[in-house]
Amino acid sequence: MRLKKTSNTDTKSALSRSTLMFKTYKPITPGIRHLRRPLNPHLYEGRPVRALTIAKRKKGGRNSYGRITVRHRGGGHRQRIRTLDFLREEPGIYDVVRIEYDPGRSAHIALVRSRNQNHEGTQRWKYILATDGMRAGDEVQSFRQGIPEGFIPDFDAAQKEERKSSGTAGEKGSSAHLLVLGILRTMTLKPGNVLPLKLMPPGTIIHNIALKPSGPGILVRSAGSFGQIVSHEDAGRYTHVRLQSGEVRQILSDCCATVGKVSNPLWKSRILGKAGRSRWLGRRPSVRGVAMNACDHPHGGGRGKSKSDKHPVSIWGWGTKGTRTRKPGPKGPKNSNKMVIRERPRGKDKRN
Repeated sequence: MRLKKTSNTDTKSALSRSTLMFKTYKPITPGIRHLRRPLNPHLYEGRPVRALTIAKRKKGGRNSYGRITVRHRGGGHRQRIRTLDFLREEPGIYDVVRIEYDPGRSAHIALVRSRNQNHEGTQRWKYILATDGMRAGDEVQSFRQGIPEGFIPDFDAAQKEERKSSGTAGEKGSSAHLLVLGILRTMTLKPGNVLPLKLMPPGTIIHNIALKPSGPGILVRSAGSFGQIVSHEDAGRYTHVRLQSGEVRQILSDCCATVGKVSNPLWKSRILGKAGRSRWLGRRPSVRGVAMNACDHPHGGGRGKSKSDKHPVSIWGWGTKGTRTRKPGPKGPKNSNKMVIRERPRGKDKRN
């Protein structure tokens, strides 16, 4: 009697238990008893575009002198770095080809293709940060270089009229101007599109925020994170943006950001299930301070499990549980960070 050969995917599907948001497994081994993964059936299962990747040479957390500067690094599976386009300078419509996994970040990435036939190579094919809800077949566009001519009917004429009548206060809030502005926001405020902050209304959810008008997106890029536009200043130079931490800061209104929330919001709720899975990701074990000798850690030494009534500190002696080591913003040193309007909530404020 011949036994039917089953593939690896058939075995995984037989052992898996799907819920609404996470995938769990039948505990036939200790390593998968607590394993929990977010359900992402839309992810592409093949290899990345090799022209858009570069080899990652691992250093094990060591600098050019061979000294460990970042602890708990080393080993792990071989990886290739995906080169993402955080600038999004090229105008025009890009089609989303597929959503992919990226080992170098918690968020998913999207492979997009330009409709411009003159573009070649990396101009035609790009990797960008995937927005939450983005799927293959969607369209994204960048308005970093401004609204193209003819994009909205009568938009250019309305702008010229506004410049002519800028001396009168009533003309700026005319019904024609507000109508054109509403049409502009309807056509441009779509998840995945890149816009200057000054063209977004207060309350807009954004990510991949730039700090320079001609610079790449730097802030709010990890999985499930988002910022929100709070208000625009009357002078029009700065926009107030609330970041993921709760901090409100000023950002130049000419800086650009991507509309929407970063993909893979369930990433922080995953459970690896076993220590070996952390080793596959390149993370080495972390030893507790109380388990060390006195010469290795401030908590080390002594008889039994005791840290000698000391405040909890790191291996370098810094306070590690809520102790402030820097005072940014208005409460800090002069001109330390003038752009921070309200610091992130701490302690009791965080609970509220």
